[in-house]
Amino acid sequence: MSAKDKRQSPRRRRWSYVAALIVLVAVPATVAARWGSGGPTVDSELIWHEVRRGDMKVSVIERGNLESQQNIEVYCGVEDVQRDSINGTPIIWIIPNGSSVKKGDLLVEIESTPMREELDEQILETEESRNVAFQAESNYQNQVVQNETAEADARLKVELAKLELAMFQDPDSGTHKLAVDEIERSIEDVNNEILSAQAALELQNDDLRGIETLFRLGYANRNELRRSELSYMQAEGKYAASLNKLRTHQSSLEKTRNYVRRMELLSLEGALQTAERNLEQVIRNNEVKLAQAKSVLNARTESLKKDEERLARYQSQLEACKIYSPADGMIAYASSRNDDIREGAAVRYRQHLLSLPSLNRMQVRTAVHESVLDQLNTGLPAKITVDAFPDRSYDGEVQSIAVLPDQNSWRGSDTKVYETVVTIDTEVSQIKPGMTAVCEIEIESIEDAVLVPIQSLIERDGRTWVMARSGESIVPREVSVGRENDSQVQILRGLEEGDQVALNPAQLADLLPTEPSPEAA
Repeated sequence: MSAKDKRQSPRRRRWSYVAALIVLVAVPATVAARWGSGGPTVDSELIWHEVRRGDMKVSVIERGNLESQQNIEVYCGVEDVQRDSINGTPIIWIIPNGSSVKKGDLLVEIESTPMREELDEQILETEESRNVAFQAESNYQNQVVQNETAEADARLKVELAKLELAMFQDPDSGTHKLAVDEIERSIEDVNNEILSAQAALELQNDDLRGIETLFRLGYANRNELRRSELSYMQAEGKYAASLNKLRTHQSSLEKTRNYVRRMELLSLEGALQTAERNLEQVIRNNEVKLAQAKSVLNARTESLKKDEERLARYQSQLEACKIYSPADGMIAYASSRNDDIREGAAVRYRQHLLSLPSLNRMQVRTAVHESVLDQLNTGLPAKITVDAFPDRSYDGEVQSIAVLPDQNSWRGSDTKVYETVVTIDTEVSQIKPGMTAVCEIEIESIEDAVLVPIQSLIERDGRTWVMARSGESIVPREVSVGRENDSQVQILRGLEEGDQVALNPAQLADLLPTEPSPEAA
């Protein structure tokens, strides 16, 4: 059996049920088939139908509910305050269901006292965070100035150390050269003093010898001799002192040239290196201190930002306690078995409260059985009728077909249905969301087909039969069927236009052959 035959077999069984039902209604008494030499003869109680050609529409009919194509949904924007020991936030007032509203009308008022308390506390916390952030900003700017001052001072010390070293090493006018020149000038002065002292000593020596000669001759007294000796001794002392002074300056010159120069050079070079290392240390310390101040500032600023965001959220939450209509329309409460929309009920954040459907553009939400799902596509035309207004019909088309089956189907877990939306093409009036509607989705239109009523078919062992009239006899005739709808079946082979078939063939089912079809064999 082909996949197509397998898909159609449930409907063929349904034909048998329909035929049996027609027999029970149309033929209350048992239809007796009279046998003759040519087989069973036509009973007057059989109902016959003449096979004709015509156009057949293949469609799927499903029931569903009306809803708006343009539906503005209103949600609860108030978060739950945990400390109030209430799961959700109670509704103080809500507009009655089905009311007509204008844009800006009050729709819902939700309890705002817990949110107002949170807002008041958050205002204080935000002001405190703002003060702390301002202090952190001031500390950061102070640290920037301190870093610049410390670095400038360290750089100045480095430059001074370089200048002192350069001044010491200058061969023409350096401090070392000046010190050596000064010692050399002192040595020169001492040499002059020595020459003067030596000349004075020689004069005093000559004077002493002359006084001694005069004293021996008796021309000079002892006092004059002693004064001459004293003057000689004083001149001798000056001469010796000058020699000592010369030796001292010569030693100082040697020391300055060899040792003092090296010591001062090492000292100045060490001072320069120390100043340079101190500059590096100051720069690193400045970076660390500035990074710490920046980190504190970022933390305080981020904390302030969070507090300001929390404050803005609480302000918006307080404003969200009153919900106003975003557009003109009609109020429709959210329908759910788990949610109760009424005054006093606690609602959750982001819970669907209301809808504002547009009543002039509607659509039907229905469910299609999985057996016909492969025949449906978006864009197929449809006819929609509303139970409340049976005299009206609307043109529409299939807008969407669900990819997955409906998990909440009332038809049972073994039956898979797929949610399908059919839109109404034109503007409507008076019909409202929630009304029951019937959608007839046209799958295919077959022109000039051989058609028989669905109740004229009998299926047995994978073969399809009709009871055809041949003169006054009844002949079982095997047929091949094509497409079908709820009332007619397309005959591909086995019947011609003008043939007559029984509409109540169930009583003649014993006439069918018992051998299986060649395909089954």
